[in-house]
Amino acid sequence: MAVADVMQMVKDNDVKFVDFRFTDTRGKEQHVTVPVKQFTNDKFTDGHAFDGSSIAGWKGIQASDMILMPDAESARMDPFMDESTLILTCDVIEPSDMKGYDRDPRSIAKRGEAYLKSTGIGDTAYFGPEPEFFVFDSVSWKTDMSGTSVKINSEEAAWSSDEKYEGGNMGHRPGVKGGYFPVPPVDSLHDIRSAMCLALEDMGVPVEVHHHEVATAGQCEIGTLFSTLVKRADWTQTLKYVVHNVAHAYGKTATFMPKPIVGDNGSGMHVHQSIWKDGKNLFAGNGYAGLSETALYYIGGIIKHAKALNAITNPGTNSYKRLVPGFEAPVMLAYSAKNRSASIRIPHVASEKGRRIEVRFPDPSANPYLAFTALMMAGLDGIQNKIHPGDAADKNLYDLPPEEEAKIPKVCHSLEMALEALDADREFLTRGGVFSNEMIDAYIELKMEEVTRFRMTTHPVEFEMYYSL
Repeated sequence: MAVADVMQMVKDNDVKFVDFRFTDTRGKEQHVTVPVKQFTNDKFTDGHAFDGSSIAGWKGIQASDMILMPDAESARMDPFMDESTLILTCDVIEPSDMKGYDRDPRSIAKRGEAYLKSTGIGDTAYFGPEPEFFVFDSVSWKTDMSGTSVKINSEEAAWSSDEKYEGGNMGHRPGVKGGYFPVPPVDSLHDIRSAMCLALEDMGVPVEVHHHEVATAGQCEIGTLFSTLVKRADWTQTLKYVVHNVAHAYGKTATFMPKPIVGDNGSGMHVHQSIWKDGKNLFAGNGYAGLSETALYYIGGIIKHAKALNAITNPGTNSYKRLVPGFEAPVMLAYSAKNRSASIRIPHVASEKGRRIEVRFPDPSANPYLAFTALMMAGLDGIQNKIHPGDAADKNLYDLPPEEEAKIPKVCHSLEMALEALDADREFLTRGGVFSNEMIDAYIELKMEEVTRFRMTTHPVEFEMYYSL
């Protein structure tokens, strides 16, 4: 879409406000809004100035001036605002040289795409994430000196079978691990997901499928079309925005938290990916499951760097409540066709164009710009250094004898462990100036604050285990 098309869109939709959006280091979308009379063609050349010092992990107060540069291709209408509002996704620009800020996630993703082309390996990286989420009726929590608590309310939850509701308790609900995927009324969220899909389509994100997921209490998934790295990260942010706001409009609350419920499946974000060159899928070949040697090397790079990747693809302390054996958690660093216990799966497809790998350990709390770029950089390292992943694992990895299981590498079991791995294994990310060492240092510092806060907070389970000793 050209700038002129955006300006025509403003007229056609009688736009009153223009919303400039960008994503912070943690992966949360931020925004600033201008009245349409302040929106001219100059915004696409000069950008919109803002204070970057208030964004966690970014500039200090002594060097806070930054610029939001809108991407005309990203223009779409916001279906949730009372007043007609146009959304534009922005890159964060350093005013001193007018280049992408080295800590801006979208600019990092753009540098990743440029690096791929510079290697000569390929010219396009395609990504297809599958972020799962929960929709609850309400949630409440408390953390202060007097204690901690959390309560999830969900009429669909297995634990609500004896609750009293206005109009009666109808009894139709998925049990623990029973949500995949009976028809309504057991699946109580069909209409809400359909509304989410329609909103996504209105905002330019093509939808392929929606369904209830395995867990009780409203776990869902909306499958959307694959696309190029930056665009697919943009669409993931749009999907999160739509899911949160449609749920809110229905009087419910949605979360992409990896493990909000104890004792049932957590929410993952399986990431499908492939590398192309000159219109040809480089992952298609005559090897295992129809993969090429290039694809196998790509897998080898991801397995080699998986623990460092965890710091970016599984970026919260809660992420590691999901990454435990059982509950379909992909903790084993192995690859396999069809076998969902492996952390890298090769989906069965009839067409060579669809040949791809599916990395299953990431979760939806990840910043999509950083996660997709880091996965690609790890895979490219595997191709460049011909890192073969070894033999495929076609057994159920959860039922292996202990001596066999011990030989298979595993993902990290804590955020602190992952951050230590990232600190020690970062060179593959800094090639071509994609990630800077300063950005990685700032990221580790930001995330260690979360580790420290979690480490210092007494948990109710500790009262259960230790109070009477």
